[in-house]
Amino acid sequence: MLLLTVVPFLLSLAFWGVALSLELQPMIDWIQTYFANHDGFRIAGVALEWVGLGAIRTVIVPLIAMWVLLPLMIITALLFIGLFAMPAIEKHVSTRYYPQLEFRRGGSISGIAWVSFYSFMTFLLLWIVTLPLSAIPPLGFVIQPALWGWLTYRVMGYEALAAHADRQEIKSILHTYRRPMLVIGSITGLLGAAPTLLCIGGVLSVVFFPILAAVSIWLYVLVFVFTGLWFQHFCLQVLARHRGTILSASQLPEPDDFISSP
Repeated sequence: MLLLTVVPFLLSLAFWGVALSLELQPMIDWIQTYFANHDGFRIAGVALEWVGLGAIRTVIVPLIAMWVLLPLMIITALLFIGLFAMPAIEKHVSTRYYPQLEFRRGGSISGIAWVSFYSFMTFLLLWIVTLPLSAIPPLGFVIQPALWGWLTYRVMGYEALAAHADRQEIKSILHTYRRPMLVIGSITGLLGAAPTLLCIGGVLSVVFFPILAAVSIWLYVLVFVFTGLWFQHFCLQVLARHRGTILSASQLPEPDDFISSP
């Protein structure tokens, strides 16, 4: 499983290494100009003083650039995980633990692309709306896991079922077991919240942003790989039990039974 982190990490690192070298300074310059023309520095200073973070107002422009770029970096890593790691995870889990489970292929590449796109856009909107609150450490440890929990549940849940379940099974399982999937996603999101918060600190986070960004991407890739493994076990177990009791809905396992699945 650890080897599956290599390709997504290197691809993410290469992509954002080129992007940052070309676009980071122009983005900072644009934010600087916008703040200067719209009294943004005074407003930001008052807001930061109100929440007790007045010390970071001198680096507010590069911090905003970092806050915007970091989730995009992590989403890129998640996309590469879906493309290069999830197929290997699905093959490993299904072959070893569920060899008799029928392939019904209710999911598709276009379906995965749509679910991913819709989920990413929704996530970005929520990320932007909650960005000021995420800068406050206690709230950051609640908001970040919740957002990543929802995103991983939406994307990885569909991908884990795409090959084995038909369309109705995918829809039914994702709806019926959304709560335990959100729990799984939130737990893994909590593990990944710490590196994100490293990059919303102060002056040092700005100075060492390239290093912190690389470390954060690798940690998220690592977390996402094992999250994919957890989701794959969970979804195939649910699917196997669902098919085994399909004629008796009252015998279907309760969602709580699977929160502790590997």
